Amino acid sequence: MPQQAITHFEGIYEETNVRPSSNYIFSELIETRSRNFDWVIKPHVHSNLFQIFLLATGEVQFQQSSQSQLLIAPCVMIIPAANLHGFSYSPDVTGRILSLSTSVIDGIFSDNSTIQLDLNTSIHTIEKFEEEISFGILMEQIEKIDRELFGNRPEKKRMLDAHFSQLCINLYRLLEISRTSINVSGNLNLTYFKKFQKSIKQSEYPKSIGDFAQEMGMSKVHLNRICKDIAGKNALQLVHEYIVEEAKKYLIYTSYSVAEIAYLLKFEYPNYFAKFFKKETGLSPSEFREPIKKI
Repeated sequence: MPQQAITHFEGIYEETNVRPSSNYIFSELIETRSRNFDWVIKPHVHSNLFQIFLLATGEVQFQQSSQSQLLIAPCVMIIPAANLHGFSYSPDVTGRILSLSTSVIDGIFSDNSTIQLDLNTSIHTIEKFEEEISFGILMEQIEKIDRELFGNRPEKKRMLDAHFSQLCINLYRLLEISRTSINVSGNLNLTYFKKFQKSIKQSEYPKSIGDFAQEMGMSKVHLNRICKDIAGKNALQLVHEYIVEEAKKYLIYTSYSVAEIAYLLKFEYPNYFAKFFKKETGLSPSEFREPIKKI
């Protein structure tokens, strides 16, 4: 299979030469756009869009970077900007997609870094709901957003912010309930952990764990303890996981050479990258890519 570059969209999927405004909000049915692409949305990235998918019926094979999982309705997918994702839907799928500029969510939660970091840093999937926060309640909140979005009442922006804030708080609460059920505790530690995750994605490499810890105002020992408590891995393992996932994206979705990928990932020499990748995955970059070429 020929290698292709990772596709980036400023706006909605397959909308080129579109740059949404800072207050952009768009709502549509999942089936409306997906039907036009035979229910397959190829892996891509939205540079500045935060998206919420509510799957009401059917199922989807959800692609995240080099990982894939089958999700069955009802479920929710929360996808922050700059995260690779793709979908293969069943033809009976129904549901809604809410897409908005990252500046909208940043503005709404400017006074609450915990919610902002939690929802706007990593991809989340929600498959379990509560009586007080059922899937039906989430759909009703999306419908309220739709009515306001496509209407023309006074104080439209303020009401949209209120509806969207309520929706995101309910999603955050469902995520917190899920964490509690698997004994993940310590709100402050979780906040630090999310900051570390965000820093991993935004940093220039090479960068030491000591540098990460210093930026966060703590010792390496403290940072490693937080990572162990939340993720069961030390800080260096999490950094390595991120670099490996980025490398896999380049190997799967682009035609860059191994040397070019090493350069993009800031390795001093290609052989350093090859050794690192083999140590982490058990395969050389070329061995990892070879089965993909034969598909």
